[in-house]
Parts: sequence; structure tokens; C-alpha cells
Amino acid sequence: MIRDRGAIKWTSMMLPEHVKLLRDWAAEDLHQQKPELDEQQLEEMNSLMCEAMETGNQLIITYYEQNRHKLLIGTVHHYDEFTQKLHVIDKFNDPHYIAVNQLIDLRIAD
Repeated sequence: MIRDRGAIKWTSMMLPEHVKLLRDWAAEDLHQQKPELDEQQLEEMNSLMCEAMETGNQLIITYYEQNRHKLLIGTVHHYDEFTQKLHVIDKFNDPHYIAVNQLIDLRIAD
């Protein structure tokens, strides 16, 4: 039976700098691009956000943070015009502050 140790046998022959570069390269492959939103999408998200603030409906918010798309379900408490951030309370009553320029998609939760 062949006992192949996979990547373990090669790491001993590699310099630590090379190992770090390979790990960074693998992590970089997971980066996602932020899509560009047009005026119509921005207007729809604005009206949906205003409606959710008035009615207290929960929203499914997709936003872009640290090269990743993230998902948050919660109610919009208020919008701070000075910092241009949404104050969102999730179902565990934890506050989240999301910059408006990071928003990708808004939907009403069923």
C-alpha cells in the first residue's frame, strides 16, 4: 500500500515565504467582486428601505464587506444621514451598522 502524505511531504522542501504566498493566493481566490448597481436598482432599494422602516418589516440585506458578500436578516431601525449608515437590528437584538455604499441587494423577508 502506498502511503502518500500529500502536501505534507512538499512543505518541508519549501521556504516559509513560499508557503505564506501559496496560502495568500488560496485565500485570494475566495474574494468576490462588488457588483455595480444602476440607478433603477438604487431607487428600488431606497423605496424598499423606506417602506420597511415605516412598517417594521424584516429585510434580507446583502452587503459587501472585506471582499465577501454577507447576508443579514433584520429590521431597519433608522438611517444616519451624517455617517450614511443603516442601523439594523437582527433577530437576536444585536445592532449592525452597514454603510449604504456597501449594499448590494434588499428584499422583504417572508
